Amino acid sequence: MKKSLNRRQSMAALMGIATAMSTTPSQAQSVSNSAAAQPKPAGQSAARDSGPRVGPVVPLGGSVRFDNPVVWKRLVELAGGPGSSFAVMSMASGRPDRVANSAQQALQRAGARTEWVAVAPAIKDQDIAAAVRDPQWIQMVDRSQAVFFTGGAQARIVDTLRPGGQDSPLLQAVLRLQARGGLIAGTSAGAAVMSNTMFRDAPFVTSVLKGILRRGVEFDKGLGFGPDGLLIDQHFLKRGRVGRLIPLMLATGDKLGLGVDEDSAALVHDGEVDVLAGRGALLVELHAARQQLQNGALSLQGARISLLEPGDRFNLETGRLQPSAAKLAAPVTFRSPNFDPTFEFDRYFMDILADYAIVDAMIQLVDGPKAQVRGLAFSAIQRPGDSRPDLGFEFILTRDEHTRAWAPLGTGGDPYTIERVKLDIRPVRLTLPLVREWGDFN
Repeated sequence: MKKSLNRRQSMAALMGIATAMSTTPSQAQSVSNSAAAQPKPAGQSAARDSGPRVGPVVPLGGSVRFDNPVVWKRLVELAGGPGSSFAVMSMASGRPDRVANSAQQALQRAGARTEWVAVAPAIKDQDIAAAVRDPQWIQMVDRSQAVFFTGGAQARIVDTLRPGGQDSPLLQAVLRLQARGGLIAGTSAGAAVMSNTMFRDAPFVTSVLKGILRRGVEFDKGLGFGPDGLLIDQHFLKRGRVGRLIPLMLATGDKLGLGVDEDSAALVHDGEVDVLAGRGALLVELHAARQQLQNGALSLQGARISLLEPGDRFNLETGRLQPSAAKLAAPVTFRSPNFDPTFEFDRYFMDILADYAIVDAMIQLVDGPKAQVRGLAFSAIQRPGDSRPDLGFEFILTRDEHTRAWAPLGTGGDPYTIERVKLDIRPVRLTLPLVREWGDFN
């Protein structure tokens, strides 16, 4: 086998089943059903802004190092440069003071001024209902140029700022900040709340694939800082969360999904997604996807997935992906008759939802000998509520006329940008137990 280029580890997890959220099978079958074979421009359904949203949104994928200068400096630049003021909200954390202090120090090292909005369920003896109406905290946000949400449990953020489904005065102050052009940024749980819909808890990815997707349990309403039609998720490539994102997109009707990886950041503003730093992001498009149910399990055809690295941009209005300048002159020429792939042999991915496995599968596809790569999504351990332990899903990745890739050499790492790999998902039956003694077959 030829020696491969130095690659980032892979990317975990894709697609899924969108039957049982709170929809009936017939309702789920009709969600996200488009007859077009070619991907439609994203702007047809995902880039319209409603309401007063103006300022930029920066979801960070979680596990962002506090000594990551690129991420923190970019946040300060986007907020207005050195001296810009940040209101730090740590209500998602079980240790809000400690987490807020770490975030403040990172922002201050990057040149920002910071204040802590000390409102959090974990603060002992605090009356949350009164705190979200306290002029002290509201004025702190009103005089800031940016708000930064730390990680933890996103349900705490939404339940604090929108009790009973009603915008609190403190949330109204955040919305005013964004309406006047201020920056909204957040990591992990702070990123999860940015779209109109969010995962409320962290369900098992394979469980979501099998249809365990209930409003108010696995998912809920987010705070809606981002554009309509764009569903945002975090810890994405590391934890294989593409397998939970697609089912939720099918259930909500969102046509675009943005999964930001750990220690990474993306800018969503002016109708574009711009990957700022880190390992990158996965963009999921369902404009031309078709789904049906096979014996109660999801079968999906025609989804599109794209791998974006720092410097890459995706236009939500036109659906156009713009690789970084360094990559434009270095396409992967898999359509060329004399294409010499890096990988000599094909692969089957036994756990397509493993850490970064989807990245490896996409790279194998565009820089390998075959125009199709397959992988299996399943759980060898029966999860709570799983009545179908033998149900798995095969992910089928195909490069076709809509697929492009770039990979400049000499960058030392995983420089691939990959556009619009076709993704199909089909349900398969596993034979259990998966492993038996060799002597049992004699």
